[in-house]
Parts: sequence; C-alpha cells; structure tokens
Amino acid sequence: MTTYREVWRVAPFRVLFGARTLAIVADTLRIVALSLLVYAATESPALAALAYGISFLPQLFGSALLGALADRVPPRRLIALGYLAEAVAAVALATVPMPVWACLVLVAGVACVTPVFHGAANRLIAEVLPGDAYVLGRSLSNLASSLAQLAGLAGAGIAVAALGERQAILCAAVGHVVAALWTRLGLPALAVPARTGALIAASVRGNAELLRDPAIRRLLLIQWLPSGFITGAEALIVPYAADRGLPAGWLLAAVPMGMIAGNLVIGRLVAPRTRERLVPVLIAAMGAPLLVFLADAPWVGLVAALVVVGVGFAFGLGVQAAFRDALPEDGGGQAFALLGTGLMTAQGLLPAVAGLLAEALAPGTVIALLGVATLTAAAPGLVRRQDRRHQEQRA
Repeated sequence: MTTYREVWRVAPFRVLFGARTLAIVADTLRIVALSLLVYAATESPALAALAYGISFLPQLFGSALLGALADRVPPRRLIALGYLAEAVAAVALATVPMPVWACLVLVAGVACVTPVFHGAANRLIAEVLPGDAYVLGRSLSNLASSLAQLAGLAGAGIAVAALGERQAILCAAVGHVVAALWTRLGLPALAVPARTGALIAASVRGNAELLRDPAIRRLLLIQWLPSGFITGAEALIVPYAADRGLPAGWLLAAVPMGMIAGNLVIGRLVAPRTRERLVPVLIAAMGAPLLVFLADAPWVGLVAALVVVGVGFAFGLGVQAAFRDALPEDGGGQAFALLGTGLMTAQGLLPAVAGLLAEALAPGTVIALLGVATLTAAAPGLVRRQDRRHQEQRA
C-alpha cells in the first residue's frame, strides 16, 4: 500500500499542500474578522451572517462562466494569481473606507474566481500523484483543511482581540501573499494544451458535457449531497443545544474530530478496493446517527453520534479515484472546479433550507430528517457500478 511518506516526497504536492493550508487559515481569519467588522458597523446579525457566507454562492457563477480557465492557463500562474487576488481584496477591505454593500460585492467578486484556481490545483494534484497516492494526497489535504479551519477560528479570536478587525484582515492578506509566493516559486512551470474559442461559451459547454455523462454526474452528486445534508444539520446544532440547555461547543467540535479520525484510519489502513466497497456504509454512518436527535439523548451520546457522522465523511476517499478516472483527458481542471463549486453551493444552501424548516419543525426533527436524506444516498454499490459502466462505455 502507498504511504503518506511516499506522497509527501512529491515536491509539487508539498507546495500545493502548504500554500493551501496557509490560505485556509487566512480565509478563515478574514471571514471572521469581516463578519465582526460588519456587525460592529451595522449591529445587524443578518448582515454579519451574510458577510460570513457571501463567498459561497458566487462560486457557482464563477465555475459556470469561467471554469474552462482551469485548463487554459498554466497552473502555477493561475494558482498564484488566485491567492494574490485574495490578498488584494483583503488589503482593500482593511484600508479603503467602503460601505458594507461594497465590501460584500468585493468579496463576492473574488469568490467568482476561487473555483477556477482551486480546480487547477486539484487537477495538478491528480497529475503528480498517480494511483492510490492521489487518494492519500486528498486525505492529507482533508486533514489539513479541518485543522487549518480550527487554527483560523482560534487565530481570528486572538487577532481580533489583540489587533482589531481591520488589522486582523491585513494579517489574512499577508497569509495570502505568502501562499502566492510559495506557489510561484515552488511549483514547476507546467504548460497546458493550447485552446481557442470564447471562454464563457467553452465553460458552459464543458460543464454541460460533464453533467450529461451519467457516471460523472452520479459521482458529482454523491460528493455534493451527503456533505450538504450534514452541513445543514450542523447549522441547527446551536439552536438545538440552546433549546435543551446542552453545551453547544462539544457538539460542534464532534464532527471535525470524527473527520480527522476517519481520514486517518480509512486513508492509511484500508485498502483501495475496500474503500470503494465502504462508500455506502460510510454514507449511512453519516446519516443514521442523526436519528438520535429525535429522542432526548444525553449530550455525551449526541457527541458520540456526531463523531461517527464525522468519520463517515471518509466516504470521499472511496469516490475520489473513481471520479478522477472517469474524467476526460482535456477537462480535468474544469471538472474539479465544478466539483468544488457544487460542494460549496450545497454547503451554503442546505443550512438556509434547514433554517426555514426549523421555523415550522423542532430543530431535532429537522436534523433527523436530514439524516434520512443522507441515508438515501447510500445505495449499495453506487459508485463502483457507475464507474464500471463508464469504463465499459469508454472502452
């Protein structure tokens, strides 16, 4: 079996891994500081929440209209420019007096290009890590993302308290500048095939072709929907805990803890074929524990259930190789951009849907319903059957 040490020896992966981890810390710091800045200026919880989540939905439009860029521009240049754009936006937020609406428009505008350079980075990872090394590389990236988000949240609290919101946003800008330089100096200058034609038309056509392919479409949906359902359920943990007088912090921390454990165990100790067979089992493990929210379970039992939910997120390790292998040879960057955009969109919309449902139903009931929805995605043999059918079609 491939090991994490073998993956870490690949120099381009180390650069992408380090730069992305630093950028996630900077993103989290900027999001929290901007949300606090907006709330301080407006005293509006709604606007503060909008500032926190404004970068989700615009990614859908960026991927739809600009996704083909991920396969047209050399990855080193595109990824570095993406991080640099994040840095410039952060500097503007921190130093230029702007009304709240202008701040939100600026963040949304930068978010439009986010899926493009992330798609280029993921395509490059798939190219430099062959076979099962790719899956372990994604496992390491998932672990880093979870830890970096926790570090960013902790760092945001410290930075805002010590420096203030605007200075904290400047710290985020510095992180993005370092990520851009790290990418520009550390990655090799890889070329991309020459492509012509209108960018927007090519992006729309490429996305349509990806979604028309039944295997790719199914592999996209199975990565989008369970994660979106669970994010919607997580969004209701705070009101659920408040209604029952439970410690919300422990409940919120349980899913990330399970994600870290699941990625380590499934990624390192489970063989590739077994990971594929475990996909429906792990998706079921994400949904089934949420049914305990229908009962007045003790908080320790709820924490244990949510840890299991987090472990279930390791199902993605059994899907990623099948997704990579199903992609066309000349559209990998756009496909990864579409994958990331769908994830962000689902994770942005499902909490809103869950919140609306919780206006009519108890939060625990809605959480359990989202668990049932997650279970519907756990059809036996789903990924392997679709991937095998796609390979037969291509053969």
